[in-house]
Amino acid sequence: MEVFNLYKLLLDFYGFQNWWPIYSNQDKVAEISIGAVLTQNTSWNNVEKSLQNIIRENCLTFECIAKIDIEKLKNLIKPSGFYNQKTRTLKDMAKLFLIKEKISREDLLSIKGIGQETADSILLYALDKAYFVVDSYTKRLFYRIGLTPENISYSHLQKFITSKLPIDLEVYKEFHALIVKHCKEFCQKKPKCENCFLSNHCNFKKAV
Repeated sequence: MEVFNLYKLLLDFYGFQNWWPIYSNQDKVAEISIGAVLTQNTSWNNVEKSLQNIIRENCLTFECIAKIDIEKLKNLIKPSGFYNQKTRTLKDMAKLFLIKEKISREDLLSIKGIGQETADSILLYALDKAYFVVDSYTKRLFYRIGLTPENISYSHLQKFITSKLPIDLEVYKEFHALIVKHCKEFCQKKPKCENCFLSNHCNFKKAV
Protein backbone atom coordinates (compact mmCIF):
# COMPACT_ATOMS: atom_id res chain seq x y z
CA MET A 1 0.00 0.00 0.00
CA GLU A 2 1.46 3.34 -1.08
CA VAL A 3 0.72 6.42 1.03
CA PHE A 4 -0.82 8.38 -1.85
CA ASN A 5 -2.95 5.37 -2.81
CA LEU A 6 -4.28 5.29 0.74
CA TYR A 7 -5.26 8.95 0.39
CA LYS A 8 -7.06 8.25 -2.91
CA LEU A 9 -8.92 5.25 -1.48
CA LEU A 10 -10.12 7.28 1.50
CA LEU A 11 -11.11 10.20 -0.71
CA ASP A 12 -13.02 7.96 -3.14
CA PHE A 13 -14.95 6.38 -0.27
CA TYR A 14 -15.70 9.40 1.93
CA GLY A 15 -15.39 12.37 -0.41
CA PHE A 16 -13.99 15.78 0.55
CA GLN A 17 -14.36 16.61 4.26
CA ASN A 18 -13.87 20.40 3.89
CA TRP A 19 -12.74 20.98 7.45
CA TRP A 20 -12.51 24.46 8.91
CA PRO A 21 -13.57 27.17 9.12
CA ILE A 22 -17.04 26.32 10.45
CA TYR A 23 -18.47 29.83 10.81
CA SER A 24 -18.32 31.86 7.60
CA ASN A 25 -18.99 35.20 9.33
CA GLN A 26 -16.08 34.92 11.78
CA ASP A 27 -12.33 35.53 11.65
CA LYS A 28 -11.03 32.35 9.99
CA VAL A 29 -7.56 32.39 11.54
CA ALA A 30 -8.88 33.11 15.03
CA GLU A 31 -11.65 30.52 14.81
CA ILE A 32 -9.36 27.73 13.64
CA SER A 33 -6.52 28.59 16.02
CA ILE A 34 -8.82 28.84 19.04
CA GLY A 35 -10.60 25.64 18.00
CA ALA A 36 -7.28 23.81 17.68
CA VAL A 37 -6.46 24.62 21.30
CA LEU A 38 -9.94 23.85 22.60
CA THR A 39 -10.12 20.44 20.90
CA GLN A 40 -7.25 19.05 22.98
CA ASN A 41 -8.48 16.08 25.04
CA THR A 42 -12.14 16.56 24.21
CA SER A 43 -14.72 15.97 21.49
CA TRP A 44 -15.53 18.43 18.74
CA ASN A 45 -19.11 18.69 20.04
CA ASN A 46 -17.74 20.22 23.24
CA VAL A 47 -15.51 22.57 21.23
CA GLU A 48 -18.51 23.82 19.27
CA LYS A 49 -20.33 24.63 22.51
CA SER A 50 -17.34 26.69 23.64
CA LEU A 51 -17.00 28.43 20.28
CA GLN A 52 -20.68 29.29 20.27
CA ASN A 53 -20.32 30.76 23.78
CA ILE A 54 -17.42 32.90 22.53
CA ILE A 55 -19.37 34.00 19.44
CA ARG A 56 -22.34 35.04 21.58
CA GLU A 57 -19.91 37.31 23.43
CA ASN A 58 -18.69 38.64 20.07
CA CYS A 59 -15.23 37.54 21.17
CA LEU A 60 -13.93 35.23 18.42
CA THR A 61 -10.98 37.51 17.69
CA PHE A 62 -7.46 37.62 19.06
CA GLU A 63 -8.04 41.18 20.27
CA CYS A 64 -10.98 40.13 22.42
CA ILE A 65 -9.35 36.94 23.70
CA ALA A 66 -6.31 38.96 24.79
CA LYS A 67 -8.43 41.55 26.62
CA ILE A 68 -11.34 39.56 28.06
CA ASP A 69 -11.41 38.92 31.79
CA ILE A 70 -9.70 35.60 32.46
CA GLU A 71 -12.51 34.24 34.66
CA LYS A 72 -15.08 35.12 32.03
CA LEU A 73 -13.06 33.31 29.35
CA LYS A 74 -12.77 30.25 31.59
CA ASN A 75 -16.54 30.18 31.90
CA LEU A 76 -17.04 30.52 28.13
CA ILE A 77 -14.77 27.60 27.28
CA LYS A 78 -15.82 25.38 30.18
CA PRO A 79 -17.57 22.81 27.91
CA SER A 80 -14.17 21.94 26.39
CA GLY A 81 -12.65 20.94 29.72
CA PHE A 82 -9.18 21.76 31.10
CA TYR A 83 -10.37 25.37 31.00
CA ASN A 84 -7.75 26.74 33.39
CA GLN A 85 -4.88 25.54 31.22
CA LYS A 86 -6.61 26.30 27.92
CA THR A 87 -7.48 29.83 29.02
CA ARG A 88 -3.81 30.60 29.68
CA THR A 89 -2.83 29.06 26.33
CA LEU A 90 -5.47 31.06 24.45
CA LYS A 91 -4.37 34.29 26.11
CA ASP A 92 -0.71 33.68 25.24
CA MET A 93 -1.56 32.64 21.69
CA ALA A 94 -3.74 35.71 21.12
CA LYS A 95 -0.92 37.98 22.28
CA LEU A 96 1.47 36.23 19.87
CA PHE A 97 -0.84 36.79 16.90
CA LEU A 98 -1.29 40.44 17.88
CA ILE A 99 2.41 41.24 18.09
CA LYS A 100 3.75 39.11 15.21
CA GLU A 101 2.70 39.33 11.59
CA LYS A 102 4.33 36.07 10.47
CA ILE A 103 3.86 33.16 12.84
CA SER A 104 6.33 30.28 12.71
CA ARG A 105 6.08 26.75 14.06
CA GLU A 106 8.72 27.65 16.63
CA ASP A 107 6.61 30.62 17.77
CA LEU A 108 3.61 28.38 18.38
CA LEU A 109 5.63 25.66 20.12
CA SER A 110 7.05 28.27 22.49
CA ILE A 111 3.59 28.70 24.02
CA LYS A 112 2.83 26.47 27.00
CA GLY A 113 -0.06 24.20 26.06
CA ILE A 114 0.68 24.08 22.32
CA GLY A 115 2.41 20.91 21.18
CA GLN A 116 3.31 19.66 17.73
CA GLU A 117 -0.17 18.48 16.75
CA THR A 118 -1.87 21.72 17.78
CA ALA A 119 0.85 23.86 16.18
CA ASP A 120 0.66 21.98 12.91
CA SER A 121 -3.16 22.16 12.90
CA ILE A 122 -2.95 25.94 13.22
CA LEU A 123 -0.25 26.20 10.55
CA LEU A 124 -2.09 23.96 8.09
CA TYR A 125 -5.73 24.95 8.50
CA ALA A 126 -5.50 28.54 9.76
CA LEU A 127 -2.32 29.83 8.11
CA ASP A 128 -2.33 27.65 4.96
CA LYS A 129 1.20 26.38 5.50
CA ALA A 130 2.17 22.88 4.38
CA TYR A 131 2.62 21.03 7.67
CA PHE A 132 1.05 17.58 7.83
CA VAL A 133 -0.87 17.01 11.08
CA VAL A 134 -0.11 13.77 12.91
CA ASP A 135 -2.41 12.54 15.65
CA SER A 136 -3.27 9.28 17.40
CA TYR A 137 -5.55 8.31 14.51
CA THR A 138 -2.70 8.73 12.03
CA LYS A 139 -0.37 6.56 14.11
CA ARG A 140 -3.06 3.90 14.53
CA LEU A 141 -4.00 3.67 10.87
CA PHE A 142 -0.47 3.72 9.47
CA TYR A 143 0.63 1.04 11.93
CA ARG A 144 -2.32 -1.23 11.23
CA ILE A 145 -2.01 -0.85 7.47
CA GLY A 146 1.62 -1.89 7.90
CA LEU A 147 3.31 1.28 6.71
CA THR A 148 5.08 2.32 9.93
CA PRO A 149 6.12 0.89 13.32
CA GLU A 150 3.66 1.16 16.21
CA ASN A 151 5.75 3.51 18.35
CA ILE A 152 7.05 5.83 15.64
CA SER A 153 7.63 9.40 16.82
CA TYR A 154 5.57 12.37 15.67
CA SER A 155 8.40 13.89 13.62
CA HIS A 156 9.42 10.62 11.98
CA LEU A 157 5.85 9.79 10.98
CA GLN A 158 5.33 13.30 9.67
CA LYS A 159 8.52 13.12 7.59
CA PHE A 160 7.58 9.68 6.27
CA ILE A 161 4.13 10.80 5.13
CA THR A 162 5.24 14.07 3.55
CA SER A 163 8.07 12.30 1.70
CA LYS A 164 5.43 10.20 -0.07
CA LEU A 165 3.03 13.03 -0.96
CA PRO A 166 3.10 16.03 -3.26
CA ILE A 167 3.52 19.27 -1.30
CA ASP A 168 -0.11 20.31 -1.64
CA LEU A 169 -2.10 22.15 1.02
CA GLU A 170 -5.44 20.67 0.00
CA VAL A 171 -4.05 17.13 -0.04
CA TYR A 172 -2.55 17.64 3.42
CA LYS A 173 -5.82 19.07 4.76
CA GLU A 174 -8.06 16.43 3.25
CA PHE A 175 -5.79 13.48 4.03
CA HIS A 176 -5.65 14.34 7.72
CA ALA A 177 -9.42 14.88 7.86
CA LEU A 178 -10.04 11.61 6.02
CA ILE A 179 -7.80 9.67 8.42
CA VAL A 180 -9.80 11.03 11.36
CA LYS A 181 -13.06 10.16 9.60
CA HIS A 182 -11.95 6.60 8.85
CA CYS A 183 -10.67 5.95 12.36
CA LYS A 184 -13.94 7.14 13.84
CA GLU A 185 -15.97 5.01 11.42
CA PHE A 186 -13.95 1.79 11.19
CA CYS A 187 -10.40 1.84 12.56
CA GLN A 188 -11.43 2.44 16.14
CA LYS A 189 -9.50 1.21 19.16
CA LYS A 190 -11.60 -1.92 18.78
CA PRO A 191 -11.71 -1.96 14.96
CA LYS A 192 -14.67 -2.92 12.77
CA CYS A 193 -12.53 -4.88 10.32
CA GLU A 194 -15.36 -6.98 8.93
CA ASN A 195 -17.01 -3.95 7.32
CA CYS A 196 -13.88 -1.95 6.46
CA PHE A 197 -13.21 -1.25 2.78
CA LEU A 198 -9.47 -1.23 3.53
CA SER A 199 -9.45 -4.72 5.08
CA ASN A 200 -7.75 -6.29 2.06
CA HIS A 201 -4.85 -3.87 2.46
CA CYS A 202 -4.56 -4.14 6.23
CA ASN A 203 -1.94 -6.11 8.13
CA PHE A 204 -3.89 -5.76 11.38
CA LYS A 205 -6.78 -7.90 10.12
CA LYS A 206 -4.39 -10.53 8.83
CA ALA A 207 -2.70 -10.70 12.22
CA VAL A 208 -5.95 -11.16 14.15
